[in-house]
Order: sequence, then C-alpha cells, then structure tokens
Amino acid sequence: MRVPDSELAEIPGLVRVETSPMGEVFAQVDRDTKESYPAEQVYGEYCTLHDYIDCPPRELYNYLADIRSLEEYTLSVRDLQPTEEEGLWVGVDAVGSATTKIYAKVEANPDAMTVDYHCAWDQGKELWMVYLYRVVDAELVFNKPGSVLLWTNCHHPYYARNPYPELAPEPDRMWVGDFWHQFYAGHKLELDNLKAILEYRHANGIPVTAP
Repeated sequence: MRVPDSELAEIPGLVRVETSPMGEVFAQVDRDTKESYPAEQVYGEYCTLHDYIDCPPRELYNYLADIRSLEEYTLSVRDLQPTEEEGLWVGVDAVGSATTKIYAKVEANPDAMTVDYHCAWDQGKELWMVYLYRVVDAELVFNKPGSVLLWTNCHHPYYARNPYPELAPEPDRMWVGDFWHQFYAGHKLELDNLKAILEYRHANGIPVTAP
C-alpha cells in the first residue's frame, strides 16, 4: 500500500509533483546539468562503466561467471588456481608486482544475470574489492540482439589504506588504491578487451567460454 502523501510531506528535501511546481523542477534540473563535471564528482565514490556487446546475454553471463575469464580480458590478473577453500581462487595481479597475489571468488545469479567478483590483494580472508556486473538483454533496452553490460566499483575505505601492510610482498609496492583515479580508464581498456573477445568469438562461431 502506498504511503500517504501527508507522511511523505514531513520528510525534508523531497522533490515531488505534489510539493514542487514542474517549472521549478525543470529549472533545478537545468541548473544541475553541466557541460562538464569534475573528475572527483564523477569517479569519487563510484566507478561505473557500460557498453553494448554484440553477443547473446546468456553467453556473456556464462563467460563472466567463469572466473578463469579474468585471465583473458583483464589487464593483469593471471595464473588463477583454486585454493583449498571452496570457490576461492588465487592468482597474480601484475599491476601491483609480479609477486602480488590476488584472491577472488565469484557470486553469480543466473536468473538476474548478475556476476560479482569479490577480490583482495595479499590475503583471501576479507574480500573487500567487489566488482559488480549486470548483464541486460539488448532486445529489452535497444530493441536489437546482443547485450548491455553494466559494471560498477565502489570506493571501499581500504582503497585509501592497506589493511594488511605486513602481507605486501615488497615494502615499496604500490597499493591498489593508488590507482583509484585511473580505475575508469583502466577498466575501460578491460571492457574493450571483453567486448572484442566476445564479439570475435560470437561472430566466428567459436565457443565464447573455454571448456
């Protein structure tokens, strides 16, 4: 049951047609629409990418849900191997150093076609680096075959400080959070890789996900 308008009216700051003339609303929207935005405003707390991929959505989902795909489309995650803990893998993230370990686990929902990578450098007990993916059927949003991929990272406080400095393989290694201001550009390269791999395989009748 919908909450009565009288109760909503007690909440400060709401902008709704019942309380704000549409002329004022559009004037505010116009003021808040800018030609350009500071990088901190765009990429401060969230880093979100999106793209159309000419590949069936279920195939894209299956590719992402296979953690081994990280070795193909990412810039630097390699040599993933399963650990003794079920679902947890460990590999190398060469963007840190040739000896930086990255631990990763996939949480995937085939009905919603969401794939979340839970990762961390140096240790696998607290997987705080979370990469959120959602696959959307392009027929639904663009009226054409293929997929739309939405990808978001949130600026966890550990990006600002390494919670386990004693586990770093070298004391002078750069921390993953040092690259946060470059996350969008770096992940855009990875998204371009992902798009190129899947579109090439789909167009040439090659299985999208390795057996």
